[in-house]
Amino acid sequence: MRFGIFIPQGWRLDLVGIDPAQQWEAVNGLAQRADAGPWESLWVYDHFHTVPVATQEATHEAWTLMSAFAASTSRIRLGQMCTCMGYRNPAYLAKVAATVDIISGGRAEMGIGGGWYEHEWRAYGYGFPEVRDRLAMLREGVEIMHQAWTTGSASLDGKYYQVDGAIVQPQPLQATQPLQRPGIPFWIAGGGEKVTLKIAAKYASYTNFAGSVEEFDHKLSVVREHCATLGRDPGEITASSNVNTIVGATEAEAEERLRAVLGRLAPFVGDERLAGIEAEYRGSLGFGTPEQVAERLQERASHGLGYAIHYFPEAAYDTSGIELFEAEVVPALA
Repeated sequence: MRFGIFIPQGWRLDLVGIDPAQQWEAVNGLAQRADAGPWESLWVYDHFHTVPVATQEATHEAWTLMSAFAASTSRIRLGQMCTCMGYRNPAYLAKVAATVDIISGGRAEMGIGGGWYEHEWRAYGYGFPEVRDRLAMLREGVEIMHQAWTTGSASLDGKYYQVDGAIVQPQPLQATQPLQRPGIPFWIAGGGEKVTLKIAAKYASYTNFAGSVEEFDHKLSVVREHCATLGRDPGEITASSNVNTIVGATEAEAEERLRAVLGRLAPFVGDERLAGIEAEYRGSLGFGTPEQVAERLQERASHGLGYAIHYFPEAAYDTSGIELFEAEVVPALA
């Protein structure tokens, strides 16, 4: 199994208590630590307001971080899970991502999805289109980026986006690399069967969805069906999932770590939301001892999961859980 790691950026209230003037030092230190470790990729979220409630706490912008990490790291690949299509014109986004790819020496990924966080959509003046419209925007946007990265320019007279000879030069370094689809790899996020997974079957190098084993199996079967219709080998697409991860040497230690995370969140989210967050962590593949986590990940791998992107909520305060995961879980799945 291949592994990625989320770098805290504040969106999930994971930098609270750290002075904003010191947050870049903390975040960049974690990125450089990941760069020196067993992780294939690092990831950030593309959001502007904190969750599960909008607060005045910091949320650092995704693509600005991508550019900074491109300069401050040397090996690790750089992704967003996931960029919201509706927040940026796709030709402009293609240009930004191409620049990040150049700065990083060809290490950019493009995690992309239709978006869902209504509060920040409306707060930033984007409105909040219906789901069908957001997915149609995703389809048009991915086509524009694909054109830009494979031909150097993009033209599309779409319902949502109109671009006419938008030049994207220099091309991403990955546009001409052998042994992969040309351009920056697409990670199509979401499990919508009629639109999202069809887009993934056409353009993606990676899918990104989770759910129960039964749900995961079903989504993979839908991807295979779309690939058959398009005449594409489904083996070209790697299935990925995001995993909320709290690991302790013992079950008691995992519980203690979870309590510490919930304690930091409690002043911001309220009892009802806190209970939901607790249930989410307890139900995660990534909660428990190293042996328990490795066993769950191995079982999911047997169903086709090839790439796990781990979110450690305590990362900005305590890296010992990450160290334990690196020492005991990663080797067990090598």
